[in-house]
Amino acid sequence: MNPTLKKQQPNPYSQNLKKEQDELVLQYLPAVRAMAYRLRERLPASVDVNDLISIGTEEMIKLSRRYDKDQNDSFWGYGKKRVYGSMLDFLRSLDTMSRANRRLIKMVDHEITAYLGEHGNEPDDAYLAKILNEDIEKIAEARNSSMIVSVMSLNEQVTILSGEDTAQKVEKDELLEIVQSILSTFGEREQMIIQLYYFEELNLKEISEILEISESRISQIHKKLLAKIKEQLGINNG
Repeated sequence: MNPTLKKQQPNPYSQNLKKEQDELVLQYLPAVRAMAYRLRERLPASVDVNDLISIGTEEMIKLSRRYDKDQNDSFWGYGKKRVYGSMLDFLRSLDTMSRANRRLIKMVDHEITAYLGEHGNEPDDAYLAKILNEDIEKIAEARNSSMIVSVMSLNEQVTILSGEDTAQKVEKDELLEIVQSILSTFGEREQMIIQLYYFEELNLKEISEILEISESRISQIHKKLLAKIKEQLGINNG
């Protein structure tokens, strides 16, 4: 037999392993899609859910090639956080947070908080554009960027919006202690909102329906938490 032909013969073990890996990906593809749609609900319309699904699927294919069922009895348990992380990496790569944009976002947030305190609901883009003397398109862009940032971890949000490296100011465990300390000063309902948003990953509409509280009020509580964290860390909010 021609030795070249012999070399080209497929390895039954490799073929079977790849088949198992492909089956894993197909089995959990609905979970990736569900994750992408859940995340998409918390993001502006400019983010395409198909991009999130594609990124998540690519990561799951990579994970399937490294997965060892003897080490982890659940593939989704092994890969869920990594798949979600790949979607967040994609959002970070959109580069919506230039220094100028960060400054505008902080100005917009300041005006929204002031308006909320007085009227109980958020102002529209036209109002903000007039108050800040900015193009309405830039205001909409800043609010979209703010929505993308809001799905990141709290320490990342503080870093992005302040333009400073939080890690240089405080260790992760210390930041967690600061957050817990601040939350202890919040009322029971406010603490529940933070829990549902960051740990249960519900969107504003779902939290609003559960707690019978307006989405604007939920947004206000979230901004209050971020402001207090930055104050504790000595980060300038201006």
